[in-house]
Amino acid sequence: MSKETMNMASGTDMNTDVDAVMKKYDRESNQRTWTGKPGIIVKAIIVAFSLWCIYVTLFATFLEEIRLTSFMALIILMGFLVYPAKKGDNRENYMPWYDIVMMILGTGAFLYYTFNANAIILQGTRFQPYQIVIGIIGILALVEVTRRCVGIPILCVAFFFVVYALSFGLTNPEFFGRVRYFVRNLFYTKEGIFSTPVNVCSKYIVVFIIFGAFLERTGISNFFIQLANCVAGRFSGGPAKVSVISSALCGMVSGSSVGNTVTTGSVTIPMMKKTGYKAEFAGAVEAAASTGGQIMPPIMGAAAFLMADFIGVPYSSILGRAILPAILYFAGIFITVHLEAKRLGLSGIPKEELPKFKLLVRKIYLLLPLVMLVVWVSGNYMTMQRAASFAIVLSIVVSLFDKENRITLPKFFDALEAGGKSTITVATACGVAGIISGSITMTGLANELINGIIAVSNNHLIIALFLTMLCCIVLGMGVPTTANYCIMAATCAPILIRMGVPALAAHFFVFYFGIVADITPPVALAAYAGSAIAKANPMKTAFNASRLAIAVFIVPYVFCFSPALLMIDTNAVEVIRIVITSFIGIFGVAAGLEGYLKKEMNPLQRILFVVAGLMLIFPSWITDIVGIVLIAAVIIWQYAEAAKKA
Repeated sequence: MSKETMNMASGTDMNTDVDAVMKKYDRESNQRTWTGKPGIIVKAIIVAFSLWCIYVTLFATFLEEIRLTSFMALIILMGFLVYPAKKGDNRENYMPWYDIVMMILGTGAFLYYTFNANAIILQGTRFQPYQIVIGIIGILALVEVTRRCVGIPILCVAFFFVVYALSFGLTNPEFFGRVRYFVRNLFYTKEGIFSTPVNVCSKYIVVFIIFGAFLERTGISNFFIQLANCVAGRFSGGPAKVSVISSALCGMVSGSSVGNTVTTGSVTIPMMKKTGYKAEFAGAVEAAASTGGQIMPPIMGAAAFLMADFIGVPYSSILGRAILPAILYFAGIFITVHLEAKRLGLSGIPKEELPKFKLLVRKIYLLLPLVMLVVWVSGNYMTMQRAASFAIVLSIVVSLFDKENRITLPKFFDALEAGGKSTITVATACGVAGIISGSITMTGLANELINGIIAVSNNHLIIALFLTMLCCIVLGMGVPTTANYCIMAATCAPILIRMGVPALAAHFFVFYFGIVADITPPVALAAYAGSAIAKANPMKTAFNASRLAIAVFIVPYVFCFSPALLMIDTNAVEVIRIVITSFIGIFGVAAGLEGYLKKEMNPLQRILFVVAGLMLIFPSWITDIVGIVLIAAVIIWQYAEAAKKA
């Protein structure tokens, strides 16, 4: 960003302590303080973990059980080293004795499995009492690390399913017999902790997280912000449009709604306020755009890898089908901020304060790692983990062309450390998600839930979709997207599939509504983080963010009723029609909710616009024709009123 533009954001609002906001709303930021030799040792452990993960995903040929258990052992070790027991404990080089004991016992429990994997596999169901104790210690250690870096909500969900399994779900009449069976399945098989989520995390996600850490150090986030300024900064309400574009691009790489809201928002939110947007609107724009980054291809956060594995389709297939819904999401936000700017009569950023495109284009090479990653994966030239590893190397190479962001040896180790730390949260959340899905599988609860919701909905798909949406949003409050998706993929996606929804559409449905929990009251962490930067009312910011992200509440219903929106069982003509009508529909819904077009809309005009927009988003020739007629009528009505007033 140009110096002048940065100066715009350097007013009193920039006095906000970004680190304090991160620590308040993002549990990952509440970390121990290690300095001197202890700091070097901890950093060396985390760096070694990242290098080990890259090596294992590329070259290891040993047992899968050894890979999974050693991965989780290192996660437990790093979890206790990085996260204190109490939030806000920043004592330097301090780790209480009980943390050391828990770290040793927890790590040792997983390593016991690592070094005895062959014997454990061969012994079948004959487990000794001490092995069950080791399993319990490992599970409790995982739960404690999850509490520290993820939070309580996901543990409450896990606790419910564990209690159900031990009290009602298992058939063994003896309590200790149920405990023995339960622990054996959760800890010593691939039906619990080491099921699909942890498997995918250790194989794919970790390498992509490390790639993201390297990509950020090339200066690509600043490049995205400057690019957004060049594209949209000069137009009416430019800073908000810059926020939408830059946050979508940066959020795609970072994979964290709260983290991206705070980092890019510390620049874009003050700019929006200075231009004339209300504080709660500015915070909402940043939160909604940052949250949407997780549905923006090609990275899409960690859940895209899990989805590919759950459904059994190539990762490239997920990316291709995610493009249109993601564009519709951001189009809705973009239209709303444009109409808000017109309503308030806001101007853009002065031309002389914008970065020069001819200077910016010289750094276009920063996009090469992302471009090549997509080419390698979509063209099936190599496996996902190998493509990510090559992209890491390419990130280092392209950084050499920029003196300011060159990845030197210290930056190389910093990137490996950042990637390793970011993996802790995802891996522990995946582990607990495995406990939940394992409990559901063991007890047969999944079938009972499916039959129950089908009975309540009376075989009406719209009711089943609505109930599933509520489950996703409630479970997603304070729960990372990855873990939320794992839970919903095991519980609710099968319900929709049983009712005739294609598997891909069902999984996209639960994925989208798991993400939207970050901006949906009452626990809208991304929106609250945006409100802290904007110094606005948190609840007003959250409701504004929900209104801005209206597309994400509509589009999932559409592709369940008409999977053509995801380009499933369709043709080129149908796709073109859907693209055109969906964009007009999103425009109608966004304008109707904003209440402004050429002038302020009256209540009837707003209702007609929203209804017409919804009809256009639903892919049908009849609804498309009626929707276009209604929108055209309201536009003519608006312009006639404006002309009469003039």
